[in-house]
Amino acid sequence: MGDPRYIVLFGACLTQFTVIGMLFSFGLFLPSFEAELGWSRTFLSTCTALAFLVMGVLAMPGGRLSDALGPRIVLACTGTLYGIGFVLMSQVTAQLQLLVIFGTLIGLGLSSHDVVTLSTIARWFPRRRGIMSGVVKVGTAVGQIALPPVAALLIVAYGWRAALLMLGITASVLLLIAALSMQRPPAPAAGTSSIITGASFAEARRGAGARVFWTLCATQFLFFPALMSVPLHLAVHGMDLGMTQTLAATMLSVIGAASIAGRLIMGALVDRIGGKMAYTICLLVLLVSLAALILTTAHGGLFVVVAVYGFGHGALFVVVSPTVAEYFGMRAHGAIFGTVLFFGTLGGSVGPILTGWVFDSFGSYTPAFITLALSAAIAIVLVRTLPRPEVAVLDP
Repeated sequence: MGDPRYIVLFGACLTQFTVIGMLFSFGLFLPSFEAELGWSRTFLSTCTALAFLVMGVLAMPGGRLSDALGPRIVLACTGTLYGIGFVLMSQVTAQLQLLVIFGTLIGLGLSSHDVVTLSTIARWFPRRRGIMSGVVKVGTAVGQIALPPVAALLIVAYGWRAALLMLGITASVLLLIAALSMQRPPAPAAGTSSIITGASFAEARRGAGARVFWTLCATQFLFFPALMSVPLHLAVHGMDLGMTQTLAATMLSVIGAASIAGRLIMGALVDRIGGKMAYTICLLVLLVSLAALILTTAHGGLFVVVAVYGFGHGALFVVVSPTVAEYFGMRAHGAIFGTVLFFGTLGGSVGPILTGWVFDSFGSYTPAFITLALSAAIAIVLVRTLPRPEVAVLDP
């Protein structure tokens, strides 16, 4: 038998690969929904925003359920339902049907993919949380690279409904395999001081670490809309600029490829330079890419901008969990991390709707991209106010 830590790592990577790869692929279906059913991008963005909101609401209880029941049961249930959601999506004929699917099944699948996998990995690898979080999120990047082109080919070959059906069945199978690979650390590992020390959830919210806690929540709220809106609208934005569907799908793969570097480099650096500096670097990269996205219309230049964005996109998903552990320890990591993610999904639920509404209203994504860039700039200012970690950590 192999080392159980790396079996768990495999399960976490496969979960990320499937859940986020499928989510990225959904943007390729927007033109089909528009052409066949006449649904606006505002409505389609509202569906994904609803899923993000459900993800945030369920992230906190999802982390607690994982602590109580173990990651295997939680991920098996939510992963199977996520795949079923895409299967049912292939049969929709009314807007309410799509809203219900995203507000239940897709939201449930998204709710556990980060908080359960990354919290479990943080417990299995207490001395290498940053780099191992980066490795797990490489699974996300590989999904972003691999699945959108597959989805594009399936749409061309079989039509969008059959493509969703095949992708949904495949997702359920992969996520069940991933869930069966997950397990809690054995009792000795769970009892080490590196895992049980730190602030309680109440101390994080109201005690000496409250300023750090709410700063992290506000920062997540500000930058997360860009991480949710750009991937959803990027492919159709490229098609608006004259790209073919396949070429536009390639931009999503570029995000995934560039994010591998961001995840691994920042995953290694966050353990050395600390969360505050890591956040600053990631947000600066994001801000530069969003500013360039506003100004770029040439296809070649857009691919360069997308690569820069992909680095920042991937890196930002890596720094949150280790930074929470750095400031608050592991005593209530799941609850604190889940709450920070919740605030991110609040912002993430607004971003796609705003972006779709801007396009429907003005025929351009430029005002939305400007708003996302300003939010990233404010997030940088907030991060720079964070204290040194030893000031905020509350060891009992």
